[in-house]
Amino acid sequence: MFKKILIANRGEIALRIIRTCKEMGVKTVAVYSTADRDSLHVRFADEAVCIGPPPSKDSYLNIPNIISAAELTNADAIHPGYGFLSENSKFSAICRDYGIKFIGATPEQINGMGDKASAKETMKLAGVPTIPGSEGLLTDIKSGIKIAAEIGYPVILKATAGGGGRGMRIVWNDEEFEPAWDSARQESAAAFGNDGLYLEKYVEDPRHIEIQVIGDQYGKVCHLSERDCSIQRRHQKLIEEAPSPFMTPELREKMGIAAIKGAQAVNYEGAGTVEFLVDKHRNFYFMEMNTRIQVEHPVTEEVINFDLIKEQIKVAAGIPISGKNYEPTMHAIECRINAEDPFNNFRPCPGKITQFHSPGGHGVRVDTHVYAGYQIPSNYDSMIAKLICVAQTREEAICTMERALSEFVIEGIKTTIPFHLRLMKNANFRAGNFTTKFMESFDLTE
Repeated sequence: MFKKILIANRGEIALRIIRTCKEMGVKTVAVYSTADRDSLHVRFADEAVCIGPPPSKDSYLNIPNIISAAELTNADAIHPGYGFLSENSKFSAICRDYGIKFIGATPEQINGMGDKASAKETMKLAGVPTIPGSEGLLTDIKSGIKIAAEIGYPVILKATAGGGGRGMRIVWNDEEFEPAWDSARQESAAAFGNDGLYLEKYVEDPRHIEIQVIGDQYGKVCHLSERDCSIQRRHQKLIEEAPSPFMTPELREKMGIAAIKGAQAVNYEGAGTVEFLVDKHRNFYFMEMNTRIQVEHPVTEEVINFDLIKEQIKVAAGIPISGKNYEPTMHAIECRINAEDPFNNFRPCPGKITQFHSPGGHGVRVDTHVYAGYQIPSNYDSMIAKLICVAQTREEAICTMERALSEFVIEGIKTTIPFHLRLMKNANFRAGNFTTKFMESFDLTE
């Protein structure tokens, strides 16, 4: 087992990793920007190293500074968390070159799944259902229109290096194709330095359901059931739950087998998520694979009583997994509490938290790094807490979440707590009647 792990991240996920390391008897090193010197992950780590000024490019994305911090503190492993460098194949390779274990996927696995066009081809060869579309990247507008005519409109153009909804355009007819092509390429080039596009059939009103997988260094892969991430705004997840209210035992088995096949196709090591679109007839199609721990991993942990961070660390240390597939025994819901004003187009609201009261009680978990007096920086993602509630049934989990949200007090800034309270009361949500289009008709004033 590792003696010391450096966490190349910030905020609640860094604190989450530190907690598991302490339970395992592993020393921890926090890294931080000058904007984060008062964050709880810095306070609770065994050691802390400042790696630069507030901009991410100068701190949390500064590979030389992070490697220097690891060498300075004699860390023998680095956990990247999610975001930042967690899916950066160059960082994974540099860690390997320096003899530091990267707790995550190998450079080859990251590259194989990071490019969406090649990932789709890999999955297709592995027998995983994929959405009809172009064979690799599109070369020009004319060939794109030809493929669209063959598979039928609507279609969606996607950036091969994309993420977070950037570089994506839905096209409904031939006339819309060229302007969609131009804007998607421009956005993709600006966001990712890569303007490559591919085309897929657009699945209307789908569910976004993902399967959690774990693979070890010996070729064994298992799945840990599903999460429903369909409640989204501009392709950004707002809440997640497990199990999905749309799931059946038969569909879970099929999707679990498909996710394992996909992970085995790249000899996957560590925790990963295979994401699918599921249509109203419960046909499912591979969308992408995230080669890291997810923001929403706590809902899986709660419904199967399993520490995913601990399993990541054990796998990275060469300990084999059991190979057992897991079924949910409880129901969990996670609300992402963001420093945003939901009544002002979810505008970010950094600033000082003047009052902070965390909810508690049976079935309530709060993952956060903030407290009363904490200054939320404007440099990073606006998520400041994750509220996870678990119960025997979905109805009970929703009731627990309502109660916990009503207890959650964060003053001095605007947060998304009022939005989540309204969502929990929504009749369609409570009935499990929603798709990825849910937020397009959701009325915050109700």
